[in-house]
Amino acid sequence: MAVVVVTDSSASLPAGLIGELGIQVVPLHVLVGDRAIREGVDDVAIDYASDSVTTSGPSPGELHRAYTDALARSGGDGVVAVHLSRQLSATWESGRQAVQEMDAGVPVRLVDSLGAGLATGFPALAAARCAAAGGALEAVYRAAVRAAESSRTFFMVNRTEQLRRGGRLSTAAGFFGSELVSKPVLQLVQGRLELRDKVRTRSKAFAKLIAAAEEAAGAGAAAVGVQHLGAAEAAETVTAQLRERIPQIAEVLTAEFGPALAVHLGVGAIGVLVLPGGCG
Repeated sequence: MAVVVVTDSSASLPAGLIGELGIQVVPLHVLVGDRAIREGVDDVAIDYASDSVTTSGPSPGELHRAYTDALARSGGDGVVAVHLSRQLSATWESGRQAVQEMDAGVPVRLVDSLGAGLATGFPALAAARCAAAGGALEAVYRAAVRAAESSRTFFMVNRTEQLRRGGRLSTAAGFFGSELVSKPVLQLVQGRLELRDKVRTRSKAFAKLIAAAEEAAGAGAAAVGVQHLGAAEAAETVTAQLRERIPQIAEVLTAEFGPALAVHLGVGAIGVLVLPGGCG
C-alpha cells in the first residue's frame, strides 16, 4: 500500500490527477439560504454577488470520516492531509480536532498549505507524487510542507467588498475603503491575504501579476498555476505571457475557482501561483 493524501475541494486539482494519484477530496460548503451546498458534489447555481451567500469548511466529523477511510485505504501506511490556510478557513482547525479524536499515535499528519485554490492543490500534488513514488509518511509530509512554504500566490480582484465582508483581508489592507483602488493586486503571505500593489486598470493589474510571478519563479524550473472566475480568455492570456516570461516552466495547471473561493473573490478574479522547483 502507500500513503494516502487528503485535501479539500478548494485545491482545484484536475479530476484526472486526483484519480491517477488516489487523492481524497473533502468538499467545502457554500451556504445559500438554508441550504448547504457541497462543493464539487452538488450542482446548484450560485449568485456570487449576493450578501446572503457564505461558506463553511467541513466539520471535524466529516474530516474524521475522511481520514479514517484514507487510513484504511493506505493499509496503515498513513495519511497526509493538506488543507487551505488556517488564516482563511476553519478547515485546518477542524482537521486538528478530527486527528485529536483518533487513537493516539495514528499515522495522520496535517499540513497547512498557507494558501487556497491551487496554492493548496500544489502541495497536495507534491505529496501525492511522493507517495506514488514509494515515499514513507515523513517524506510525503515533508514534500507537502516544502511546497507550501515555497509557493507564492498573487491575485487580482475586481472588487474587495466580498473579501472584506468575509474577513479574508488582513488589517494592513483596511484602507481600501478610503482610497480609490480600482484593481488591487493581492498576495498570500504566511497564509494571510495582503495588498501587494494598487493599480487603476485591469491591464496594469495583469502586468503586475506576471511580473510578480516571474520574480517568484527565479532562474530555475517552476510549476505555475492560473485560476480565474468567469474570465477564461484573460486567464489564457496570462498563461501565455507566463510561458514567455518564465522559460523553465516544468508544469502549468489552469482551473476555474470553485464556489467556496468564488464567493469571496468575485467574478473576474485572476490568481497566479508559482512553485519554484515544481511539484515533484
